[in-house]
Amino acid sequence: MNSASNRLLRPVMKIKRLLIASAALGVLTLNAQAATVSVSNYPMFLLSEAVTEGTPSANRILQAGDVGHHGSISPSDMKAIKDSKFVVWFGPLLENSLAGSLETAPNAISLFDFKAFNRYPLRDVKGAPIAGTLDPHIWLDPENAKAITRALEVIHSHANPEYTSTYQANVKKFAARMDKEVADIQQQASQKNRPYWAYHDAYQYIEKAMNITLAGSLSPDHHISPKASQLRWLNEHRPSTRMCMINQSVASKGLLAKLQPLETTVQVEDMSASKDFVDGWRMMAQQISQCIS
Repeated sequence: MNSASNRLLRPVMKIKRLLIASAALGVLTLNAQAATVSVSNYPMFLLSEAVTEGTPSANRILQAGDVGHHGSISPSDMKAIKDSKFVVWFGPLLENSLAGSLETAPNAISLFDFKAFNRYPLRDVKGAPIAGTLDPHIWLDPENAKAITRALEVIHSHANPEYTSTYQANVKKFAARMDKEVADIQQQASQKNRPYWAYHDAYQYIEKAMNITLAGSLSPDHHISPKASQLRWLNEHRPSTRMCMINQSVASKGLLAKLQPLETTVQVEDMSASKDFVDGWRMMAQQISQCIS
C-alpha cells in the first residue's frame, strides 16, 4: 500500500484505537435501541447517510447551507450533543460555531485532529498558497470523501454494532459510485488544467478530479466585497478570453459586468441542494465543467 493510501486510512486506525480505549473505560454502554451518533454539518451528514443507508440516520447539528463558519447553536442542539454516543465534526477551523461545545466534549471526534486526508493550504486571491494554513473543504476531494465514510463506518459500528455488516457494504458501494463519477468526469474533460475563477476560493479539492486550475478569486471571503485592484488584476491576467467564475451565491450584475466576457455558475460547497453526496458531487462537477467549456 502506498503512502497516500496509508494517510487516508490513518484516521480509521486511530478512531478504532480511540473507541477501544473508551470502551475499556466503560464509556460505551449501549442502549437496547439504536444509539445516537450526531454529525456536524451537511456534507458530513450526506457522507453519514451513505454509510447508514437502510439503518437509522445520524442526527445533524447544523442546518443545510451552514457549514459552521459563523453563528451559534441552539439549546436543543447542545442537548443533542450531550445525549449522543459520538459527535463527529471536522473541527474549529471550519466549524467555529461548534467549537465552544465540542472542543472539550468527551464524546466528540474531530476529523482534522487526525492529520490525515489529502490536505491543501489556503490560497490568496491570486492563487498562491498561504504557508501554515489549511483549506478546510476536504470533502470535495473524492478520495477524502471515501476516507471519511470509512471513518464514519467505524464510529457507527461502535455505536450500533448490530448494523456493522450493512455499514461495511454501504461504504464499498459508496466508493464504487464515487470512482465511477470521477472516471466519467475525467473522460469528459479532454483539456487538462482548464482555468477558472472563483468569487471565494472554496473548490480546491475538486480540481484534481476535474482537471481544472484556479486562475484567481475575487475575495478571500464570500461575505467581503472585492477590491477594485483585484478586479483589475483578474482582467489583466485572464488566461482565457471567456472565463468561468464559480460563485457561492448569485453575484451582482454590476460586478460581473466588469469581468466580461464571463460565464458563471452558483455552487454551494456543502451541496445543500442535494439529498445524496455522490449525486451532489456529480451535479457540481458537471455544472462547473459546462461553465468552463
